[in-house]
Amino acid sequence: MFPCKIWANCLQAEGWLLLWLLVLLPPSANGSFLRRYFALPASRFNLTPGRSGQPIEPAPTRPHKTASYILDDAPELGRLFDGIGGMSGGGAASRLLVNYPEPHRSEILDYLFKPNFGASLHILKVGIGGDGQTTDGTEPSHMHYKGDENYFRGYEWWLMKEAKKRNPNIKLIGLPWSFPGWLGSGRSDPYANMTMTALYVVSWILGAKKHHNLDIDYIGIWNEKEPYKTYIKILREKLNEKDLNGVKIIANDDHWDPISNYLGLDPRIQNAIDVIGVHYPGTHTLQDALKTNKAIWSTEDCSIFNHEDGGGFWARILNQNYVNGQMTSTIAWNLVSSYYPQLLFERDGLLTAKEPWSGHYAVEAPIWITAHTTQFAQPGWRYLKTVGHLFNGGSCVALTDGLGNLTVIIETMSHQYSQCHKTNVSFYQVSEQVITFFLQGTFKELTMLQVWYSKLGKKPWNEIFQQLPPLKINGAFSLRLDLDEVYTLTTITTGQKGSHPTPPESRPFPSNFEDNFNVGNSPFSAAPHFADQTGVFEYFTNDQNMAGHGFTLRQVLNQRPISWGEDADQTISIIGDHNWRDIKITCDVYMEATMTGGIFIAGRVNKPGSFIQSAQGVFFWIFANGSYAVTSDLETKMVMKTGSSGAKLENWYTLILNIRDSSAYGMLNNRVLWKAQLKHLPRNGWAAIGTHSFEFGQFDNFHIQA
Repeated sequence: MFPCKIWANCLQAEGWLLLWLLVLLPPSANGSFLRRYFALPASRFNLTPGRSGQPIEPAPTRPHKTASYILDDAPELGRLFDGIGGMSGGGAASRLLVNYPEPHRSEILDYLFKPNFGASLHILKVGIGGDGQTTDGTEPSHMHYKGDENYFRGYEWWLMKEAKKRNPNIKLIGLPWSFPGWLGSGRSDPYANMTMTALYVVSWILGAKKHHNLDIDYIGIWNEKEPYKTYIKILREKLNEKDLNGVKIIANDDHWDPISNYLGLDPRIQNAIDVIGVHYPGTHTLQDALKTNKAIWSTEDCSIFNHEDGGGFWARILNQNYVNGQMTSTIAWNLVSSYYPQLLFERDGLLTAKEPWSGHYAVEAPIWITAHTTQFAQPGWRYLKTVGHLFNGGSCVALTDGLGNLTVIIETMSHQYSQCHKTNVSFYQVSEQVITFFLQGTFKELTMLQVWYSKLGKKPWNEIFQQLPPLKINGAFSLRLDLDEVYTLTTITTGQKGSHPTPPESRPFPSNFEDNFNVGNSPFSAAPHFADQTGVFEYFTNDQNMAGHGFTLRQVLNQRPISWGEDADQTISIIGDHNWRDIKITCDVYMEATMTGGIFIAGRVNKPGSFIQSAQGVFFWIFANGSYAVTSDLETKMVMKTGSSGAKLENWYTLILNIRDSSAYGMLNNRVLWKAQLKHLPRNGWAAIGTHSFEFGQFDNFHIQA
């Protein structure tokens, strides 16, 4: 039901009584709250202006659940609004997105980036691939080895270009999660040679411009790791030396301390850092950070599960990160949930797109909650100071472009429907209320505001980002607010709830899948659907045809990366459906130049991501010393079978692993090599390929029957 408009320009005593009776009506019988907004003349109220951010106390004759607020741009304005963003990376979260067929892939990108359509994001933050495990997978570095440079690996370049194609004004941020091993010189951090590490990061920025015409606006240090002051200074120096003075540094993508203290004590750090970036701040800021006068951002927040609770949490913090913490940008981790189900933080994103084989995707609440802000305020606008917490719970922020435009975002999210699994939220109370806004300064001349509305909370919650009839105003207006609502009131008329045709129906991963990797010029370095968990697997072209194996998939790391998460000692890439039980895997394999090396295919692999070290399943190995092994774990500690295979280095072999019920067998070149009964093993899991250590190995003619 749309709100009723009640014009109150000439109300007498009887009219006022009727007005307040209407305002205080209880919820309607069908369970949907009756919402109302109406215009009110300021002269009708005997009100005293309150302090900045505080409600104005109503006259004694007003109902006790009514409070009034001023919207005024005449006083000094608040902080500069820097925008709302999403994070791709730090978990290989966009891995499956690139595999989507058109037009569905472009549709997903529209919902994320296209202005006045969906989330309409202002900022895209990407991980600078460093070859290491970063939560749900690895992303390749542009420099696997010293002297190696390739600015076409991975998918972040493509994603940044697609974002820029839709919104040329979108800001780009790069942040390392892990680093290639050659930068460490045996250390567990990248600071053995800080100048070399700084130049490695600078090369990524230069490569973005040279090869993709992308200007990187901000650069980070090392995700959620202790900051090194000396490195920050060197990075600033090297950026300036390469004429990248306009690239701003964010530090330190972790906690408030110690970076806030560094800024206060060290003038060179003060000059080097432009933004204090923190993760999951719970909407609150340290005073030491505020004293620096730097921009303060929540550079990773919410971990949004894209359902009603996630949308509610997102609605609350988009307002209250500024109201409580003066944070002028909030960035969602992650941008899109585009990785296999059963990986960590499934459905944790603004949008879910985890089935490229079917084309199915789901656009849910967080996309439209984002739009309540992003479609009606742009970076460079300023917050008003005369906003804050609502008297009876919830919050309100207001922004202006300084040219007479006004956007007001109100949220009344209850504690129950605004939780996040990464941030503990103390209990708070929100109640139904009537609020009145008085417009002063430039806004006093406004006569109409556009109205956008969302209702979250208890299902069914199908009232998301609805455009309601415009609100006529005359110096003031009032709203009746219920629980778990979001309103945007704005002078901006370009807002739109964009839509594409209904996506295809959901389907499981194909039970009959094959890939011969015969791709000579792929736009992406990785084969479709393979999700690297330790190591990096890339398309490879052999110099010689090698008996029909000219194009293969190759594990390309020969040194353990500087990890952020928990890389295994073995490399592994998973594929398929975690629910698979009975499966036949066929793959040609090739071991390269290490007598201690080995290679495997596997089924029923049960653990991914940061838990990959303890993954179990059925692993069929052949080794360069001529032996084979069957293990129930990736670490090769739980051995079921061993023997001689006769396999050698630099030869192609066809491996077959067949798992049925509680038994399995393995074949080498059509010869049965072993049979085994399976006890105390996972009952289901993915298929996988990999190598015994960080070593080169090749795969071809991969085939699954499940």
